[in-house]
Amino acid sequence: LLFSRKSSRGDFVFSADRLIRLVVEEGLNQLPYTECTVTTPTGHKYEGVRFEKGNCGVSIMRSGEAMEQGLRDCCRSIRIGKILIQSDEETQRAKVYYAKFPPDIYRRKVLLMYPILSTGNTVIEAVKVLVEHGVQPSVIILLSLFSTPHGAKSIIQEFPEITILTTEVHPVAPTHFGQKYFGTD
Repeated sequence: LLFSRKSSRGDFVFSADRLIRLVVEEGLNQLPYTECTVTTPTGHKYEGVRFEKGNCGVSIMRSGEAMEQGLRDCCRSIRIGKILIQSDEETQRAKVYYAKFPPDIYRRKVLLMYPILSTGNTVIEAVKVLVEHGVQPSVIILLSLFSTPHGAKSIIQEFPEITILTTEVHPVAPTHFGQKYFGTD
């Protein structure tokens, strides 16, 4: 449904949201946690886990914003930053136009959200901006729905410590994702 030109927008968004939720939940599974004990409403003790403080999401605008609700559905009060990067049509060079992060992002684990990883250029620029703000690549987890082998390889070559989570690695990525998801196609 996400690759088909004939999919309705409703079917597309429904399927995309399902995949987003799965990738977000796996990303959250990668974050550090501590064990804790709580008392249930019936008075019993329950041994569980809770996230350690210091996590945040960063969406690469605009398609990455499609993943924000999935993150908020799983982690209600998580801080979310944003980066706007545009690629030049002719040179494919990415340029940063806007970046807004939690002030202490350098102390946080970062879930970087960008659903379609094609060339990797946009993500590489986003990671460079995060590094300029003191974030170590080893604490960045890229959440992506679809990745090309070239895109994933480009990112790993530039930042070997980064973690990439995706649902599929395939030579063809649905580059129309943002337009279809937001209804601007």
